Formats: sequence, C-alpha cells, structure tokens
Amino acid sequence: MDFVPVEISAPLSLEIAQITTPQTAVSPTSRIPKDAIRRSLKASTVDSVLAAVYSIGTSGILLGNLLVELDASPVVFGMLSSIPMLVNLIQPLGAYLSERSTSRFQYALRTHGIARLLWLILVIGIAGASWGLLNTNQLVILTLLIILFSYLLAGLGTASWLSWLAMIVPRRLRGRYFGIRNSAASLTNLICLPIAGLVVSHWYGGVLQGYGVILLLSIIFGIVGLGCQYFQVDMNPLAQNTYVGKLPQTNETPSDATKNESSQETQLIYTPPDQLTISIWKNSNFLRFLWYFGLWTLAFNLSAPFFNLYMLDTLDLNVSYVTIYTSLQAGANLLMLILWGKLADKIGNRPILIFGGILVAATPLLWLGIGVNRLDIWLWLPLLHILTGGTGAAMDLCNNNIQLGIAPIKNQSIYFAIAAAVAGASGALGTTIGSFILEFTQSGGSLALFALSTVF
Repeated sequence: MDFVPVEISAPLSLEIAQITTPQTAVSPTSRIPKDAIRRSLKASTVDSVLAAVYSIGTSGILLGNLLVELDASPVVFGMLSSIPMLVNLIQPLGAYLSERSTSRFQYALRTHGIARLLWLILVIGIAGASWGLLNTNQLVILTLLIILFSYLLAGLGTASWLSWLAMIVPRRLRGRYFGIRNSAASLTNLICLPIAGLVVSHWYGGVLQGYGVILLLSIIFGIVGLGCQYFQVDMNPLAQNTYVGKLPQTNETPSDATKNESSQETQLIYTPPDQLTISIWKNSNFLRFLWYFGLWTLAFNLSAPFFNLYMLDTLDLNVSYVTIYTSLQAGANLLMLILWGKLADKIGNRPILIFGGILVAATPLLWLGIGVNRLDIWLWLPLLHILTGGTGAAMDLCNNNIQLGIAPIKNQSIYFAIAAAVAGASGALGTTIGSFILEFTQSGGSLALFALSTVF
C-alpha cells in the first residue's frame, strides 16, 4: 500500500501510518500521482468483484433459500432482510471511531475483516447440523445471530470505506467510475450466481451441505478482496479533517510528518459535538436528501425483500430457476450501469432518479398476475428481473452520487453514516411491516403487499 503526499495550499509535513513498511517523510506540496490513483481505482474494482462473490454466499437468494429449506416463518425471512438495514443505525458510531483513526485501511481490517471471518461459525454450524448436532431451529437462530454481528461490524466500517473512496475518485469521474465498478460486480453475479445455484441444488449431500460449500468459498474470496484494499492510496482521517479547508474535494488528502505533531493535530481536529450538530442542521440539501432517502427505502422495502420468498415458497420454484432470474437482473444491472453513469455525468442525477423511481414504483404491480405457467416462468419473470436490474442500477448509482456530492469533506464519514442510519431504520421498518402483513394474512398476502408497496 502506498501512502502518497498531496497538494495543499500551505506548507505541511505529512505522514500516514503503514502496516508493514516504515514511515517516511514526504514532500509537502506534491500531488497524488496519477499512477497511484489509477492503481487505487483498479484495486477497488477488483475488490468489488471479489466482494460480489462474497455476497453470493452471505446474502441474497442463497441465504434466503437456506431459511426456506429450514422452514423459517415469514417473520424470520423479514428479519433476514431487516437486520442488514437496521444495523446501519450503528454507522454514526463507526464514523466517529473512524474519524479518530490514522488509517482507513487498518480500520477496514478491524471491521470488515472480522465481519467476514464470523461467517466461518455458520459453516461449522452447517457441518454440525449435517452430523445431527444441531436441529433446524437452532441453525436458524445461529444464522440470524451471525447475520446480526457480521453486519454490525460491517456497519462500523461502511461510512469510513465510502469516505475513503470519495477522496480517491475524482469528482468528474464518479458517475463513470462507479458505473464501471458496479458493472464489474454485476458481471460477477451474472456468471457466478447461476453456478452457485446449480451447486446448491444438485450437491450430492443435499441443499444444506451444498450451501455450506458455497459459503466457505465466498468467505475465502471476501478475505482476498479485502486484501486488495492494501493497494489503494491510504487516507489519514485525522489529517483530512484538520486541513480540509485547504483541500479540493476529490483526490487530495494530507498526512502528518512527525510524531511530535500528533498532540497538536488532535487539538486542531476536534470538532465540538454542538458545532457539528449545528452544521448538519444548517445543511438544507443534506436534510432534504435524508427525507427523500428515508421515505424511498421505506416504500421500496415493503415488498422488494419478499419477491424471492414469493418465488421460492408461494410459487415453489426450484432455487436454480431463481438464481437464473437473479443473474438476468445482474446482467441488466451490468449493462445499464455504464449507460446510467455516463448519462448522470451529462444531465445530472435527479432526472434519472425521477424516471427510475416511477418505474420502480410500478414494478410491484407487475407481480400481481404472475403464476406458475410456462409463459410466466420463461417470459414474464425474466422480463421482470431485467426491468428490476435496469431501474435498480439507476437508483443506486444516482443516490450514491448525490450523497457523495452533498456531504462536505470535513467529518464526511459522519454524514454518510447518518444517511445510512436513516435509510437502514426506514428500510428495516418497511421490511418489518411487510413481514407481519405476510405472517398474519390468510391468503393473497404477498399480492396485497405488492399493491401496497406501489401506493407508498
């Protein structure tokens, strides 16, 4: 990992701690080399590919299919979807801690690294269930606990990671770069998810053992992906917050040069909580974004997490079919992300959000007539997932771009954390409401839920 000096408007000695190499003094007036930025972006893209493989086993359709195989209730299925969103409430604490660290990379190792290793406990639990040491209820509880603690740790590091990328990626390239980065992840899903689904459904030891194998491989890829962040230009949050008034918004960051300056720097960096709170409340653009983002995630998560449950449980489709549909969705996401990214750089994010939001709102209505006949299985379900992938790409990309543009550099990760906490709480509320509607309605609960989601 390189720790690169950056240009500032006043002379300053800079330093960012490394993990394995000794600290060195750097020039106070040099810019981050383009090669270093280019290498950082490539490393981040590879990280996104390996993280996509990691997410195949630890989230989404395969994890949901595990709970269906264990006869979990709709409320448990709702918890599966709501826990990752609800734990975003801890992101402000994670942002606070990360802003007082001296290395984004080291902080990522302590949060995301441990979070990914925790899934090894579930692998052991699946092995124990295969040998008769655990029953299905115990395995369901263990799964939910692993999800909870893994996402809690990841939540502590998410805002720091996003702030790290915001400093590396130049503003003028954000739409294009994140479009390419997300497309690489979508292509990985497009290729790997059907293969994983076939392995799970046709594993000689059963679905449970097949999922355990996929989960173990996903963990390995996730750890390797985290190691790719070593090749990104590291950032010192303490120095970033101290000298933010003298820095451009995009790819420049400071570090300190001598250990003797550390005590003075800490005093300079400290922002009184009252002052930070006032600055947030005065940021009207950020507050409007919070209102929009919270309402959007509430409405979206009323029904979106339950489409897979509807296919696996109500329609009783084989998991291999559902993984193929999900791959089509990833393929549409892949193709459209690049288009949306270039379009966002040209016309802005808001027009795309309005157009995409209308299509996303209408999507649940299209599920109302879906059955198990050949036409629906081979035509309408694939088309629905293609539509979902294309519109979802627009919403995710543009929401991310707007958030990056609104948040100031100073205490940037705290702004990201607040947005994630609001979205997580509202998304978890929507998922919880949806799960109770499914649990306590006798028949047609899924269809009623889809219609209600469109109204919201």
